Amino acid sequence: MAKREGKKRAPRSKRGFYEQALSEAERVLVPEARDIEGLDEEIALLRVKLSTALAEHPDNMLLMMRGVELLVKAVAARYRLTKKSQDNLAEAIDGVLKEIGAVLFDLEASSN
Repeated sequence: MAKREGKKRAPRSKRGFYEQALSEAERVLVPEARDIEGLDEEIALLRVKLSTALAEHPDNMLLMMRGVELLVKAVAARYRLTKKSQDNLAEAIDGVLKEIGAVLFDLEASSN
């Protein structure tokens, strides 16, 4: 690959390109975040957040479907799933969440 001619780049600062948009507290976490490999923590976080969202808003199907979509994409990236496997996984997770939502909604309705 040929070297670019013209403008010379300024040396990269210690801060990354996006760090200027972060709060000081977030900047402190950047070095630790850079050391993490894989998507396991992100997948676990998505699962927890999806569970919380479902518990707090069991009737919000749009929120649930968006959460499932993100979870499926993260799992697919983690395990490099084919499109068919992604679709199967999405359907399976969707079915489970609908069942859980129905139970939670039924429990909530019976406790009122």
